[in-house]
Amino acid sequence: MGDPLARARTHLTAIARAPRAAGGDADAAARRYAARVLEELGYRISEQHFGYSELPGRFATPIFGGAGLLALAGILVLTRAGHPGDALMLLLAAAAALGGGGAWLARRGVLDLPLMRARGTNLFATRGDAQLPRVWLVAHTDSKSQPVPQAARAAGIVLLAGSIVVAGLVTVVQLAGWWVAGGGAAWAVAVAGTIGAIPVIASIVGNRSDGALDNASGVAAVLLAADLVAGDPGVGVAITAAEELGLAGARAWAATEESGQIALNCDGVDDVGVLTVMYSGSAPAEVLQSLQEAARDGGHRCRVMRLVPGLLVDAVALSDAGWQAATVSRGTLRTLARVHTSRDSLAHLTGAGIPEAAAVLARAAQLLSTRGAP
Repeated sequence: MGDPLARARTHLTAIARAPRAAGGDADAAARRYAARVLEELGYRISEQHFGYSELPGRFATPIFGGAGLLALAGILVLTRAGHPGDALMLLLAAAAALGGGGAWLARRGVLDLPLMRARGTNLFATRGDAQLPRVWLVAHTDSKSQPVPQAARAAGIVLLAGSIVVAGLVTVVQLAGWWVAGGGAAWAVAVAGTIGAIPVIASIVGNRSDGALDNASGVAAVLLAADLVAGDPGVGVAITAAEELGLAGARAWAATEESGQIALNCDGVDDVGVLTVMYSGSAPAEVLQSLQEAARDGGHRCRVMRLVPGLLVDAVALSDAGWQAATVSRGTLRTLARVHTSRDSLAHLTGAGIPEAAAVLARAAQLLSTRGAP
């Protein structure tokens, strides 16, 4: 199999040579490269072609950021004007509209919305002629850039949401007659909300990042892991499309499959930091246990945590569809500051962490495949 780090570097160089906008030529070239590597390992290749709307992935975040800021301003103005009841009604209406609209756009709108339609292609690699694998190794090929790094966007979402919650609490307290907020308190909440909204509103999708970390590193780790489990028909590989545009590929895939399957997603493997397993929704106990066991067996440090607010990964879409799914990554806060910027390139990534991630993914996949065998 050769030196794992050398092979990781080969994969990185082949995939992260240029920005890979979803559906573009560079994205297609990365998918063809992955298919060629997997075919050489003895996998059988298939594809899923699907349609989706680019609107949620391109504009939902800035639109919702702006709407959230307007709602916050309205709540504060009404509260300061002595109308806490109206402010509370606005808060509830905004929460219902933003929460319900956001959930629909994320889960259904990305596939069903008739605006800004585009086409994508998911790649699958399996072994044997029996039923489909129980366990899937998953990574996406596309990349994107934004005016602000992922860390700033995530922090902005948390700060804006927190400001709206605080404004709501102030409204409830004032409505109950316990305390009347002064101008200083209202201004503090307004300033905090505005600061939070700026990176959210500025999250416009571009194509100026080579995506070495996000997510050529994840694809490289999955390709190495696929080599390590190449003899196990219970483990398959899925290379998804349009992850950066609303998790479109993962949602299209999940819509055609039964729930209850297992996905080990890999997204962002830096040279530094601790191997991290993240999940959303209900904790996928079997998956988390297997990943932790795999890390211990290999002598690797591993931490488990809920997905950082403001981050989106394919495992979210699969978890929403009833799968047991978790995401393996590696990095630090500085890693998040590089994602979705022009600094996410091979000039800042050697691939040193990829063999470790691949080994843990492969071992966990084998454990899960064996435990699920009849």
